[in-house]
Amino acid sequence: MFQMGGGVAPEDQLDKTETRRVMGRVVRMAAPFRRTAYAAVGCVVITTSTTLAAPILVRHGIDSGIRVRDLLQLNLSVGLYLVLAALAYTFGRMQYVFLNRTGESFLRELRLKVFAAMQSQSLAFYDRNKAGVLIARMTADIETMGELIQWGLLQFLASGFLVVLALGVLFILSWELALVVLIVFPVIVIASVKFQRDANTAYLSVRERVGQNLGTLQEGIAAVRIIQAYAQEEAQIKRFEKSNRSLFDSHVRSIRISTWYFGLVEFSGVIATALVVGIGGWLVHRDTVSLGTVVAFILLLSSLFDPVQQLSQLYNGVQSAAAALHKLFAILDATPEVDEVPDAVALPNRGDIAVSGVGFTYASGIVPALQDVDLIVRDGERIALVGPTGAGKSTLAKLMSRLYDPTNGTVTYGGINLRQSTHASLRQRIVVVPQEGFLFNGTIRDNVRLARIEASDAEVEAALERLGVLAHFERLPEGLDTEVRERGTRLSAGERQLVALGRVALVDPAVLVLDEATSNLDPGTEAEVESALERLMQGRTTIVVAHRLSTVRRADRIVVVDKARIAEVGTHGELVALGGKYAALTRAWEKSHAV
Repeated sequence: MFQMGGGVAPEDQLDKTETRRVMGRVVRMAAPFRRTAYAAVGCVVITTSTTLAAPILVRHGIDSGIRVRDLLQLNLSVGLYLVLAALAYTFGRMQYVFLNRTGESFLRELRLKVFAAMQSQSLAFYDRNKAGVLIARMTADIETMGELIQWGLLQFLASGFLVVLALGVLFILSWELALVVLIVFPVIVIASVKFQRDANTAYLSVRERVGQNLGTLQEGIAAVRIIQAYAQEEAQIKRFEKSNRSLFDSHVRSIRISTWYFGLVEFSGVIATALVVGIGGWLVHRDTVSLGTVVAFILLLSSLFDPVQQLSQLYNGVQSAAAALHKLFAILDATPEVDEVPDAVALPNRGDIAVSGVGFTYASGIVPALQDVDLIVRDGERIALVGPTGAGKSTLAKLMSRLYDPTNGTVTYGGINLRQSTHASLRQRIVVVPQEGFLFNGTIRDNVRLARIEASDAEVEAALERLGVLAHFERLPEGLDTEVRERGTRLSAGERQLVALGRVALVDPAVLVLDEATSNLDPGTEAEVESALERLMQGRTTIVVAHRLSTVRRADRIVVVDKARIAEVGTHGELVALGGKYAALTRAWEKSHAV
C-alpha cells in the first residue's frame, strides 16, 4: 500500500494551480510510456468492475438461490463469482506489472535528466546549493515520486473509480439504504479536510528534516578525516543524533495525525454497517428490500469507505510529490550562469589573456570579490597571483579560466571574449589544476583518461612520460592498472597530484591555471611534483595562485591582489625595490622561514 512520504520545505508549498501545472508536466514527460500506462488503466477498470460486481452476485445467490431454494441459480452465482475472482486476480497482477514498468521507466529518465542538468551547471550553482540537499533531490525526492507513480496513481485511479461506481450501485440497489449510508458522510468529509490540512503541515516538516539529516550525514562522511584528526567523533555523533531526533519527531507527529484520521474513518464504517444492518433488517421485515440487498450493501461499504480514506491520504501524496517535482524541475530548468551562446566560436590555439574593467560579486556575497581589474597576460608568460587570504586572487584565476563570468567587464583570449567561446575549445585551451587532485574510483589509467575519454593507452602513457612520472607508476605492483579506490585513498597526496597533472598533459592546453598545486604535499613527493609541473609549464601560458612566496620568484611577473583590486604588478626584484605590499609579504615570509 502506498504510504505517505515527506512534505517539502514551507517556502516550497504549492497551491492547487501550481500542483496541477507540475503534475501536467509529469504527464507530458511520461508520454513516451503511454502504451503501458493505458494498459495499466485498462487493468484497473476491469479489476474495479469485478470488485463491484461480486456483491451483486452475492445478492443474486441469496435472493434467487438460497431464499427460494433454487440450486441452479445458487450454483450460477458461485460459478460467476469464481470467474470474477480469477479475473480480479489476473488483471490485478497485470496492473501492477504495467504500472510499475511505466513508473520505473519514467523515474529512470527523470534521474538521468536531473543528473545531466546538475553536471551542466556552473560553479555558482553549487555555491548556492549544498551537496547534501542535491543528494536529497536525487534520492528522497525521487523516491517520493516513485511511491506516487508506482502505487499512489494506481490507488488514485482505483479509489476514484470505486467511490463513484459504488455510490451509483448503492442507489440502484436501494435508495433508502443509500441515504442511511450517507448519514455518516459529513463526518468523513470534515475529517478528511482537517486531515489534509494537518497532514500536509506535518509532512512539510518531514521533508525539510530529511534534507537536513542527509546534509548532516553527507558532511560527516565527507569530512571523516578532519573529524578523526581533531577527535571530534563524539561531537559529530551528537550532531547527527540531534538531526536524527528531529526527523524522528516529525515522523511521529505525522503518524499521530494519520492514526486519529484512519481510526475515525474505520469507526465511521462500523457505524454505517451497524445502521445498514439495523435499518436494513427493519426494511427486510417490511419486505421493502431483500435480504440479499442488505448483504450486498454491507459488502459494498468497504468499497466506499476504504477508497475515501485512500483518496484523502493520496491528496497529501500528490502534494508531496508535486513539491518534490517542483524542486527537481527547478534543477532541470536552471540556466547555467556559464553557458555556451548559440553562435559560439572556437578559441585560437594561442593568444594573450586580457582582463578589462572586470568586477565580480558572488551570488551569496554583498562585498565585491573584485573591482575594476585590468590585466594582460601575454602568450607564454608565467604570472603569479599573490596577496592575503580573501583578497580576490583565486577569484581572478577562476574568471580567467571562465569557471565564473564577471559581473561586469570582459575577459578575452586571443581577442575573443570568453563568453563567446565554445565550451569544448575553452576547456581544451585553458585547464585548471586545483590544490588537490581528485581521483575517481577506478585505475590510474582510467583517471588520467578522464581528461580525454577517447585517448588510447599509448596516449595516456605518453602523457605521463612527458611529465617524467611514467616510471614511478609502473613500479607499482599493478602499474597503471592499480585501483586507486574512492577519492584515490590508495595513493599518496603527491601521487594523486601527479595523476591530475597527467590529465593536463593528455589535454595539452595552451594555458595552465594552478592553484598552488604543491602546497599540500610532503617534502618527499613535492620535489617530484615540482619537476612534473616544471615540464608541464614549459612553453605554456601559466597563471599561478601562489600561497607561498617560494613559488613566486620563478614567475615572469607578479600580480599583487589586495582588497579586490590589483595593487602592484612587476618582477620579484622590481616589487621588492618598490617597498610596497609585495615587499611586506616577502619580509613576512622570510621571517616565518628564518632558522
